Order: sequence, then structure tokens, then C-alpha cells
Amino acid sequence: MASSAFFLICLLHSAIALTSGLLMIFYSAETMEFSHGFETARKIQGSTPHDQLLVRTSNSFSGLLLFAIGFLLFMVAFVKDREFQSFFAKGSIAVHMSMAAWRFGFLRKVEDLAHDWPRLAIGDLALAVSWVYFLVCSWREKYD
Repeated sequence: MASSAFFLICLLHSAIALTSGLLMIFYSAETMEFSHGFETARKIQGSTPHDQLLVRTSNSFSGLLLFAIGFLLFMVAFVKDREFQSFFAKGSIAVHMSMAAWRFGFLRKVEDLAHDWPRLAIGDLALAVSWVYFLVCSWREKYD
């Protein structure tokens, strides 16, 4: 049960990261409009052509990083070592909790993005909960 849960959670997170990364690379403006709204996306994209180029380049590199993370998660899904799975799940929980804390500490202070941070932090916490679910399943198998 725990091994299949690890596989499924990794594939789910991989699909999310791959899709988000590709959207950020190829459809940056549309993605920002969808996630932040038209007015905020217009402000975030910069006012001068140089600023717009920097923002597009930054979004493309962020998308490439997300794509690489998704590919890594896809590869990790096939690891069968229970010790590694547990270690990876704990590290993933720490990453998602750190992201939620960063959103609370920093993103809420950015005026144009202040209304988005609760939704994004809840998403980070939901992703962390999926790894907690895996750890609970693996502990139940281990101690039953």
C-alpha cells in the first residue's frame, strides 16, 4: 500500500510540476492572467520593454526549474527503497511547509499579490498533506 501510495503521489506531483513548468515557459502571460487576474498580471509584467523581457526570462527559467523538478519526481516515483521513500517524503513536507511560510512572510507584504497568498499557501499545505498521508500509510504498515 505505502509503495503504491508513494508512486501515485510522486506521479501526481510530477504532473503538476511538469504542467506548471510548461505553462510558465510557453504561456507566461496567460498563466499570470489566469492565476492573478488581468490587472495584477499587467502590473507584474513590467512597464518598459526591458522590464518585460526580464520578467519573461525569469518566468521561463522558473518554468524550466519546475519542469526539471517534475521530471525528477517522475524518476523518483520508481524507487522501491522504503528508507529513501520515507526520507524523500519528509524532505518534501519540509519544502512545502517552507514555501507556505515564505508566502505568509513575504508574499502577503507585496501589495499587488497580497490577495493571492492564502490560496497559494493552502495549495502548498495540501501538497504537504499528501506526503503526510504517505508517511501515515507507511507507518501503519510498519507497526501493524
